[in-house]
Amino acid sequence: MHAEWVEGLLAVAALALLGGYHLVLWRRVRRRPLATAFGLARYTRNRWVALVMAERRDILGVQTLRNWTMAATFLASTAMLIALGILSVAATTERAAEVARLLTFFGGAGAAFWQLKLLLLALGFLFAFFNFALALRYFNHAGFALALPADGDAHVTADDVAQGLNRGVLHYTLGMRAYYLAVPLALWLFGPELLLAAALVTVAVLRGLDRP
Repeated sequence: MHAEWVEGLLAVAALALLGGYHLVLWRRVRRRPLATAFGLARYTRNRWVALVMAERRDILGVQTLRNWTMAATFLASTAMLIALGILSVAATTERAAEVARLLTFFGGAGAAFWQLKLLLLALGFLFAFFNFALALRYFNHAGFALALPADGDAHVTADDVAQGLNRGVLHYTLGMRAYYLAVPLALWLFGPELLLAAALVTVAVLRGLDRP
């Protein structure tokens, strides 16, 4: 019981650290978007869409979206394969849980808690798959709209196209965040102290990436 309490407290601290960081980032993106990498990239994409549609640079737009689409397809497929693999491992957790218990300083919290860790890790990759699939949908729509002239249709303006593209990029970003957060969750399988340490390192890395 003591090991379960210690592991639970360390897990709550690590998850609160990761969640708190993203909450602060979300507030900063809303209040001072250009002070973050997200806001600056969104502003740049808006200008890029306007340029492509105004100057009819169709090849540039198609090539750029093709790269996004290929990357999202690969990451979505990989996330689904990993999630299915984790779920299959969850069916035979008794021996693996014993090995993990030997690697942690606190002794581990039992096979049932280890299954919960696997489930959370699998859900993270399923979340990544869902977002990459949505990103593909928006990228495909944007590919058709970019070929239209900027002032040819009042129903399809550059702002509308940029908004759709930015939605796709948002889902792509959420999918990548799920990949990043899978690192602490995977290390949690071998002990809560590794989860907390990985959460600290992940926040430090993301803090550098999220700066403009």
